[in-house]
Amino acid sequence: MKARTIFAAEPRQKRWIGRTLAAAVAGALAWAALTTGHQTESGGPAVSIADEAPGYAVEDFDYPQADKILAEQNILLKRGDGHITLADCASGTGLLQVLARQQAATICFKVVGNEGWLTLEIPAVYAIKGNDYDTQVDMTVGTEQKSFDIDNNTWTAVGESADEQGREHLLVEIRSTK
Repeated sequence: MKARTIFAAEPRQKRWIGRTLAAAVAGALAWAALTTGHQTESGGPAVSIADEAPGYAVEDFDYPQADKILAEQNILLKRGDGHITLADCASGTGLLQVLARQQAATICFKVVGNEGWLTLEIPAVYAIKGNDYDTQVDMTVGTEQKSFDIDNNTWTAVGESADEQGREHLLVEIRSTK
């Protein structure tokens, strides 16, 4: 019985040694390929990136796909920190809602995180419904700039509906904090 057990274990041991040896050879070949001067597709020598400093990612805060949104929805989204984003009004509750005379539908924004900001241009804004965040908006009329505090979870009159002269205001910035 013992001879049979030892004899059966021997092929398993050979397979294990073979696999280990194959893995070691593959690793050595990969290392050799990285450390030698292999040519890249561009014709230059391959360089180990471990020896170089990492590149820098620079955030420019420009709103992604702003040109497409402007063309499709006539809303100019300029810059922001990513915590206030344009949203589909049917996507849920807790959204900032903006009413503008030149827009057929309500414009909604989702706010996430502890605070956020977004610069934009929406003409003829006259009311904004707040959410659970403390929100302030900046608007311009001519060369004059006005700021409005938005009431939480209710509609607030802003722009021309809050102006004695009824002048058309341009929404230029939204700031929210928790």
